[in-house]
Amino acid sequence: MKRPTASRKLSSRKAKPRRRPQPLQASPAGPRGSPRGLVTGKLTSAEQGPKSRSKRAGPLSATIYADLRQQLVSLQRLPDEPVSESEIAEAYGVSRTPVREAILKLADEGLLEIFPQSGIFVSRIPIAELPEAILVRRALEETTARIAASQATASQLLALQSVLQSQREAEAADDHDAFHRADEAFHATIAEVAGYPGIWTLIQQVKIHVDRYRRLTLPQPGRITRAIAEHETILAAIAAHDPAQAVAAIGDHLERLLADISATQELNPDLFAIAESKAGADRRVTDQQKQRGRKPGRV
Repeated sequence: MKRPTASRKLSSRKAKPRRRPQPLQASPAGPRGSPRGLVTGKLTSAEQGPKSRSKRAGPLSATIYADLRQQLVSLQRLPDEPVSESEIAEAYGVSRTPVREAILKLADEGLLEIFPQSGIFVSRIPIAELPEAILVRRALEETTARIAASQATASQLLALQSVLQSQREAEAADDHDAFHRADEAFHATIAEVAGYPGIWTLIQQVKIHVDRYRRLTLPQPGRITRAIAEHETILAAIAAHDPAQAVAAIGDHLERLLADISATQELNPDLFAIAESKAGADRRVTDQQKQRGRKPGRV
């Protein structure tokens, strides 16, 4: 969906719960930690910051930005959900200025959409951008895996083993959030072993919407088990100091993300964006307002 130009005049809307996403092949109940178990339309503990925080806009804006970004990427705030600027400002005990700065930055990243006279909404996952982002990530991670396999030390291999064990423990606890963190740590550690931690920083910037999509795949039966097995294959190649095998293993691991896009989108059509005109986006927002019983064009 083509995002509208960000407006400096922001308005607020009170968030309301919406239909939960349907994880890929997940059981009806939905395992703990999956997007279906997320509470939306309410402030999370991260938002409920103490009102004694410094009133300096700069540091506060960075804090609010980081909190909101985490909620958006983890799908605590679902696509099309309205975001209330005033509600967030009240929760942090600050003026709207630092909140507005954080929102504009998130809009620039494509995580929020700002519609003048209508409000602020969580963006849908841009399905057309996912393949390119995954391919860029794959190219970069194949590089770090190749270098890591050529120079990994015994202590570095132990660090990777420790992260992998954390993933197994997260799977046993059926904790998707903990697994996601350990998954991220595994790939970040490979970049560190390669001696290029900045590559992982770059990858994080590229894969922001891929992470939102990945959250929908974690509840898939056997998905985490397969991911751990693929990580074990990657680690084995690095430990064997076999660069070619390490490149092949991490390439196969990331290829699965490409293969699962269509099935995930079909089960969660309301969470993904297809290309649409500005007029189409405006009509969609108007329809959402009507469904919520609000007069179009007012917030």
